[in-house]
Amino acid sequence: MIRIAGLILFICYLLGLTYFLFFAESYGRTVTDREYSYNLVPFLEIKRFWQNRELIGHFAVFINLAGNVLAFVPFGFFLPMLSSHARGLFRMGLFSFEFSLLVETIQLVSKVGSFDVDDLMLNTLGGILGYVIFSLCNYIRRKVYG
Repeated sequence: MIRIAGLILFICYLLGLTYFLFFAESYGRTVTDREYSYNLVPFLEIKRFWQNRELIGHFAVFINLAGNVLAFVPFGFFLPMLSSHARGLFRMGLFSFEFSLLVETIQLVSKVGSFDVDDLMLNTLGGILGYVIFSLCNYIRRKVYG
């Protein structure tokens, strides 16, 4: 029963993430006449957002930094629920990185959003955090229900 609920929630999560990353007009996701946009320098965008937080606003900084982490927490939580092959901190880090790399590459090729190495790091961190939460919940479930 838990796996079925997890599968349904995982599919809903993927659909929501797809909409937000590729189609959400409020974040300028439907612009198609853009140039290719990318950042390959680690921590460049994180530093830029942090240094300009007063200018661009704290909410924009939160959306960029914490949002990239929080967006991948469900990935790290639901995937190991669905597959025992996705269990383990290193594996989940690798799967999160690979999925994030896929998303960033699609954004680059489709010119919707931008490819950002900082997003790769933050998304991977989110997937790992989601796995830690899954592991804690799984541990508690096993202690309580056997």
